[in-house]
Amino acid sequence: MKQSTRTAAALGAAATTMVLAATTAAAHGSHPDSRHHAGYGYTSVRKGIPDSAARFTVTSPQLRDGGTFPAGAWADAFGCSGSNRRLELSWHGAPTGTRSYAVTMFDRDAPTGAGFWHWLTWDIPATDTTLGGALPVGAVAGTNDAGLTGYVGPCPPAGDIAHHYQITVYALDVPSLELPATTPATVTAFTMSSHVIGYARLTATAQR
Repeated sequence: MKQSTRTAAALGAAATTMVLAATTAAAHGSHPDSRHHAGYGYTSVRKGIPDSAARFTVTSPQLRDGGTFPAGAWADAFGCSGSNRRLELSWHGAPTGTRSYAVTMFDRDAPTGAGFWHWLTWDIPATDTTLGGALPVGAVAGTNDAGLTGYVGPCPPAGDIAHHYQITVYALDVPSLELPATTPATVTAFTMSSHVIGYARLTATAQR
């Protein structure tokens, strides 16, 4: 092979690699330069919500969509000293056919290869559209990825990028997922995925 041909082939391969890297990074809201994600790459994770799911609205008095987590909602473990106060939520506009709700908080930027589930609650009756102090009768406080029941707040690694935490309310077409509280978070999410008919979401960041 002539030198010019080899050079053209090498440049073509390099360009293809750069395009693929940029496309992958863009899909995750990150820069292809590893310095922008503290040396950890990104991998695609399916969202667990069907494209046909309707959107509705959720709000919280503690944070706004796109904002940062208040100190009181941070974890009181893993090197953090927050108050670990569970967020209060209120939602409206869920689709007709909703028979129950579930609520989760997921850190998509955790350097685990699969994110980190901070909060899972399901079997919230369809007649309830708020989540504050005590859980509604019948609701299940699930086990998060820290192995704890209920809510555990943000505590990203010190010096890492800003982590994006997705707080999601799911409208489900069944009155109960029929899962015990000890069900692993990924199993809960998998079971729920085939019953989601609508969702509402807030995303907030935390960094230290």
